Parts: sequence; structure tokens; C-alpha cells
Amino acid sequence: MSSPSLIKEAPLQGPFGKYASGLEKVVATIVEWVAASLVLACIGILFSGVVGRYIFNSPLVWSDELASILFLWLAMIGSVIALKRGEHMRMTAFISRLSDQKKMYLETLGILACFFYLAIIIRPAYHFALDELIVTTPSLEISNLWRAAALPSGIILMMFFCLFRLAKIATLKVAIYSALLLLGIFAALYFCSPAFVGLGKYNLLIFFVGVAGFSILAGVPIAFAFGLGTVAYLGLSTHMPLSVVIGRMDEAMSHMVLLAVPLFVFLGLLMEMTGMARAMIAFLASLLGHVRGGLSYVLVGAMYLVSGISGSKAADMAAIAPALFPEMKKTTPPGELVALLAATGAQTETIPPSLVLITIGSVTGVSIAALFTGGMLPALILAFILCILVWWRNRHVQITQVARPKTAEVFKLCLVAFPALALPFVIRAAVVEGVATATEVSTIGIVYGVICGVLIYRQFDIKRIVPMLIDTASLSGAILLIIGAATGMAWGLTQSGFSQVVAQIMADLNGGPHLFLLISIIVFVILGSVLEGIPAIVLFGPLLFPVARQLGINEVHYSMVVILSMGIGLFAPPLGVGYYAACAIGKVNPDDGVKPIIGYLVALVVGTLIVAFVPWISTGFLS
Repeated sequence: MSSPSLIKEAPLQGPFGKYASGLEKVVATIVEWVAASLVLACIGILFSGVVGRYIFNSPLVWSDELASILFLWLAMIGSVIALKRGEHMRMTAFISRLSDQKKMYLETLGILACFFYLAIIIRPAYHFALDELIVTTPSLEISNLWRAAALPSGIILMMFFCLFRLAKIATLKVAIYSALLLLGIFAALYFCSPAFVGLGKYNLLIFFVGVAGFSILAGVPIAFAFGLGTVAYLGLSTHMPLSVVIGRMDEAMSHMVLLAVPLFVFLGLLMEMTGMARAMIAFLASLLGHVRGGLSYVLVGAMYLVSGISGSKAADMAAIAPALFPEMKKTTPPGELVALLAATGAQTETIPPSLVLITIGSVTGVSIAALFTGGMLPALILAFILCILVWWRNRHVQITQVARPKTAEVFKLCLVAFPALALPFVIRAAVVEGVATATEVSTIGIVYGVICGVLIYRQFDIKRIVPMLIDTASLSGAILLIIGAATGMAWGLTQSGFSQVVAQIMADLNGGPHLFLLISIIVFVILGSVLEGIPAIVLFGPLLFPVARQLGINEVHYSMVVILSMGIGLFAPPLGVGYYAACAIGKVNPDDGVKPIIGYLVALVVGTLIVAFVPWISTGFLS
């Protein structure tokens, strides 16, 4: 998960500290119970929509709208819990090597940077919410303020817990010096703002590379580092109001497809609690337990199997990792696990029904059916290459002598694990048959998991439900706040004219289709690391696909190259959002996976080059 504080927190001292600690505990308890209730409400509403539409043929027209309102509240309240727990994703590779005194200063600077960012956007968030007061929702016919109020409310609560975390890790002297240093940096940037206005696109380096990059290295949580870079760019070098950042965050964090993230996170926890995961692992271990790195192959195959079900890579990883990681961590370093998880997330980007495939078809006019047909084999090629690397890395691993189980024992374990193994097929069938949308289908999985836990595996500890719901909200909030901040950054890059410059450079290449494909891979790896998949496609798809068409490159083939390249960037540290999502889901410090993932990224690049220069892989099964 995100890195915890490197400085041990101390209880607040003195009479005031006693009352303050009590206040913090009360507020934290209320926030956690609200978060748990929101997760339960989203599950109930979406499942009710499925039952009403498919069983009673009476759809609840308001269910998606209400779920969207509650989802934004869940994202913000989850972010608050993650901040209170110190579970927002961040890089600590640099500060972990420093002395304790320097660590305290940087930890303090990191908390103050979060507080200052929140203080900057609280006013635009308040005005954004007020502007939504006059907007009426179409189904419920209530003011949209009920939804938009989640943003300023969450920001205020995060500021509240920032102050308490600051009081626990820093002395008064360190806090004052750190605050003065940060204010000095802000003042220097502010007084230089007239010069920034005339620098044009060089501001991209100053703010998105300089401010955001330095903040990440200094240990500022990733979401807040992205947000600082964006508001600094817009506030100091443009005349754009900061309210547009709030609007982009609202749009990104309200996307109904992303509601699958917390629901699949909860499903993964439910599988572990009910014994479904243990049954699955026991069966898979009976098949591959005697093979070096056996469960690593299972992870690659499982991601291929469930990928695309939810439309979100984060949700796909959340459905798989909790089931496999507990057993895998017994023999494999956590950094290696999260590196492989991130690599499999990138590998499966082309598997239908992928939201990125649908987006490409909608913005470029390419047949979505053809994209679905062409996406299976490229992902299989990358999976095969990843398995080769898994074999290479585990070829010298010493494993205990495990006797190959008898056929009767394997068959028995298969019967026990069958309900758990059937879950991915139940979920995919529900989507394919039109029983539920990609978002709703996670609730079917949850209900299926509850039934299996109660009636089949007879393991259902009711006391663990509330902690599981709170953990779900915290993890989801950490992921969704990054997505919201990254979307705001993507919008800032768009306004800078960066996309048009890249398209013009690509169009001016004179090296033929092969050079164009090679440059496209490089460009989209970079874009994937800073824009994520869908924003990059929306920005550059209409610009670059006509160029590919003029060079005689099949559009389905080019789509696969683009998607795989963006997937590599999305899951590549230090900027790839998907990598930090994998770390959060795997509960692994991001620092631990940086070195192991390099080899997997090389393998993915090799696979992408094979797909790029062997068009049949993408087009061979097209009619």
C-alpha cells in the first residue's frame, strides 16, 4: 500500500492534547461509519437495479443517479480515511535514506504541502458546489448540490486530519521552520508569475516536471503532488480559474465505471474472509505447487481471465490480488509481486470489453467489434513473454520437495474450489448476457460470494464486515483521488497546446510506417504515464489515427499498439498512476517494486514491438 509515515507518531501531550485526541477519535469514528454505510449503500442500490431490471422487468431509473451521488461522497470520505491513516500512495525511496532529523523535516513538509494544496482548492470547491445548487438531477429531481458538496466537505476533513498528523510527528520548531520554507517557495513562485506567463510551453517542465516531480521525490503523496503541479501551472502561468480543476476532479471521480473499484476491492476481501480464496489457492497449488514460481503463472493467467470485466484495471487487480497475494508472499518478495501485478495490468489492456477499446472506437470511428476481436491475441503474446520472464527469475529458486498430489486429491480440491473458480465466469457471463453493466456486475459477485460463504464454505464472520467496508473505502479513496488529480493534470496539458504539438511532430516524420509505429510507442508510453488511457485517447486519437491511415497502417493494428504502449506508461514508475494503484491494492511500499518492475517493463516493450511489427497478431482473426 502507500508508504506509512517514516516517523513514529506520538500521542498529543497536555490537557489540550487530551481533548484534541478525543475530538480526533470521535470525528474519525463518525467518518469511518459513514464510509462503511456508503459502501453498503452503493452495493445495495446497484444490486437492486439489477434485480428490478432483469427479474421484475421494472428498471429503477434513479438507481445509477443515486449511486453516482453516493460514489463521489465515498471517494472523498475514503480519501479522508486514507489521509488519517497515512495510506495515500507516495514514494519514499529518497527520504528513507536520510537521517531521522531530515526525515522529520521532509515528513512535515509533505503534510504541510498537502494542507496548502487543500487550502488552495477549498474556495474553488466551495464555489463549484454553490454553482451546482441550481442544477436539478434528471431522475431524483433534487439539487446537484447534494453531490457536489462532497468535494468541499472532504477537503475540509482532510485539512482537519492534516493538522492532527502534523501535531503527532513534528515538534513546534520543525513545524514553524517547515511552514516558513514552504511559504517562501510559494512566495517566490508567485512573484515570478509574470515571467511564467511569457514562457509558454516551457512552463510544462517547470510545473509538471519540476513542481510535481520534486514533490513526489520529497515524499508528498502522489495525488497531492499531481494537484500541486496542476494548480501551480494554472494559477501562476495562465488566466484559467482554479475551479476548472475541481470540475475535472468531479468528472473523473464520479465516473460510474470507477464505482467498480471499491466494489471489487470489497469482493476481494470477501473472498478471503469466506474461504473462497483459500479453496482456490489450494486447488491451484495442487496443480502448480511443485513448479518454481507456480502461483506467478496463475496471477498472469487470472488477470487475463478477469480483465475487462469491470472496465477498470484497478478493479481487475483488486479482484485478483487479495486472493493470491497472501499465499504468494510466503515465498516471493512483496516488491516482486506488485511488479508482476502491475505488469499483468499493462498486459491485459487490450482484452475486451475494455473501456479503452470502446473509447478508441467512439472517438476514431474504428469498429468496436473489430477491436474486440483483435484485442485477445496481442494480450496473449504479452502474457506468454511475461511467463518466460517468470520462469527465468524463478529457475534457481529452491523449493521444498512437494510430492505431486494424486489425481483423486486434485479432483476433490477442484470440487471444493469450483464455486470460487466459477466466480470470474459468473461475472463475465452477467456482462455478456446483458444481465448487468460492467459496474453493476461487481454486486452480483458480492452476493454470489456471500451465498458461497454462508451456504457452501460455512465461513462468514459478521464482525469483520465493518472493518472490511472501512478498509475498502480507504483503499478506494487513495486510488480515486489520484485519478481525479491526474485528470486535472491531463486537462492542464491539453490547455497548453501540448497535444497539437505532438500530433504535428508525428505527422512530419518521413521514415514510413515502421518509424511511425516506433515513435508512436515512445510517445504513448510517455502519454500513458502522465495522462492515463482514456484522456490520452480522447486527446490524440482523432489527431494521429488519420496519419496512421495515410501510411497504410490498419487501424485495429494501430489501436493495439497504442493501447499496449499506454499500458506500459500507465504502470511504469515514477509517474504511472496504475503502478501506485497496484501498490495500494497489493499493500506494498511503492519503493519495493521499482527495481523488480524494470525487467517486466522490458518484457512488455519486447512484446509490444512484436505486436507492432507483426500486424497479423492484431488483424489475423478479422473477417
